[in-house]
Amino acid sequence: MKENQILGPSDRPPLARWLPLSIQHVFAMFGATILVPLLTGLSPSTALFTAGTGTLIYILITGAKVPAFLGSSFAFIPALTSIGSAYGMPYALGGAFVAGLFYALVAGIIRVAGKGWLDKALPPVVIGSVIIVIGLNLAPTAMKSAMYDAADNYSLTYFLIALVTLGIAIIATIFFKGFFNTLSILIGLVGGYIFTLIMGTIFPAYKLIDFSIVSNAAWFGLPSFAIPKFSLVPIVTFVIVSLATICEHLGDTLVTSRVVGKDFYKDPGLHRTLLGDGLATSWAALWGGPPNTTYGENIGVMAITKVYSVWVIGGAAVIAVLLSFIQKFGAIIQTIPGPVMGGISMLLYGLIASSGLRTIVESGVDYKDNRNLTISSVILVIGIGGGLLEFHVGKDFVFSLGGVALATVVGILLNFILPSKDKEK
Repeated sequence: MKENQILGPSDRPPLARWLPLSIQHVFAMFGATILVPLLTGLSPSTALFTAGTGTLIYILITGAKVPAFLGSSFAFIPALTSIGSAYGMPYALGGAFVAGLFYALVAGIIRVAGKGWLDKALPPVVIGSVIIVIGLNLAPTAMKSAMYDAADNYSLTYFLIALVTLGIAIIATIFFKGFFNTLSILIGLVGGYIFTLIMGTIFPAYKLIDFSIVSNAAWFGLPSFAIPKFSLVPIVTFVIVSLATICEHLGDTLVTSRVVGKDFYKDPGLHRTLLGDGLATSWAALWGGPPNTTYGENIGVMAITKVYSVWVIGGAAVIAVLLSFIQKFGAIIQTIPGPVMGGISMLLYGLIASSGLRTIVESGVDYKDNRNLTISSVILVIGIGGGLLEFHVGKDFVFSLGGVALATVVGILLNFILPSKDKEK
């Protein structure tokens, strides 16, 4: 346990603090969680429902020991879009459902055989480099939100709003004390939002917040749900992609361990965290939501606020479920301008990459060894540079593996192929 933590994993804050702390996590995960369904043709309300309920499943499986929020996975976007286009979205959801069960299978192997084989397959040089890629791979998304409007035109106004939002969040993180320090991300978001409202009032040409979506939204409504279907090619595709997302889970769990100061690989055990992630993914697919994954954005919030309470994460999960039914609240959050989210993301995504650097440094990875230097170099270039492996399966379907997923697979292969000093001895 860290000495400077404000709330540990098992600590429950009083309600007056609990609610705003949980809302802060909702703000952190909301944009990415609804973006995946918007990009893939799924329902944002359903994504909120499955993210919240999936997080509660994860908390249950891990014995309420790991503070992790599960939201929509970006790694599965290529598979969702390609399978959805070639076979139909129900078959993509079927592939996602089986991918979650594959997580459970790997979790069972870890439970029986231990994680020694994982330590050999995924040493710190691989995991640390992949974590860096995860953070920096999101950096263009943050900067695009911070600088470009909906028509992809550069906007100095957008960049100014993003910088003001980032500045407020940094000031709250560095200079605020006590309870207000724990709300630094929320303070940054609210401050950026108010600044945008003021700019839009003084200069109508720069009005970016439109409340019509709020007035047009119903107060209550059911999320739309879909039923998965199953076919061999979609299943195989999602299982292959899940190899990379399992590695992403390992990296996120390691980062969370570093942030919180507890070894979650040992307690509650990697098999339980992976099982929770897998069951949450299968659960999401069963209801028509995108696959889930542990969210780096929320890890970043914990790193800044030093609040690691599972109760706070659980509160955020409940709020997400409520938002999926109370549509006006979801509409209000959707009015948050892109540059405000971009300003906050500059800080959050950078913290993920910095956690990868910390993993490498604290693990004592020797970069005088050309083997380690080679593995890191290739992972970083493929992951950040947008490497893509693509080939045709049958007549209509194109299988693709790129970005973080491809970098992870290549890193694992290099770790097995390249001789180490120990092997040479």
